[in-house]
Amino acid sequence: MRILPNKLRRGFTILELTVAMMVGMTVGATILAMLNQQVAFLKIFKAQSFLNEEAPIISNHISKLLLGAERFRLHATVEDALAGANPRLTDSPVCVLNFRQPDGSVRAGILSFEDRGQGDALYYYLVPLTGTLVAPEWAITTMPTLVTFSVESGIIRTRLTGPAGEELTFSGAMQ
Repeated sequence: MRILPNKLRRGFTILELTVAMMVGMTVGATILAMLNQQVAFLKIFKAQSFLNEEAPIISNHISKLLLGAERFRLHATVEDALAGANPRLTDSPVCVLNFRQPDGSVRAGILSFEDRGQGDALYYYLVPLTGTLVAPEWAITTMPTLVTFSVESGIIRTRLTGPAGEELTFSGAMQ
């Protein structure tokens, strides 16, 4: 057996190639595991962003509306709410709120969870003194997948189901 001088030997041995491939595969597997962990973290962060960012704003708006109301009534649709027809005591997507004005008159507003062609959203309507209801004043939120209003022991409860299935309940009583 003749050993070639270093100058004539070219390439890598099988052992060297095996070690290099193992190192490369280990680095690749580590990067893939870190990527999967980052994707999972982003999903959790997105779910938490609803609870941390959107829910406090929704709570603030709904609490102010509910606590300022003198009376409330639940309905299945905005049309029923405007007509004063078919009031309900069970979970409902529409809540009519009556507010006493400084001059003693009463003004109505409507909270409604509905799809107006752009996906489900929680809207606030101010019922006009004359004419017909055309469009909501503003959309409170578009993130929940479900919003229901109910009455339990004289207290109105608003239940929101968030995009990740989390449930929030806001409660309020009449003035």
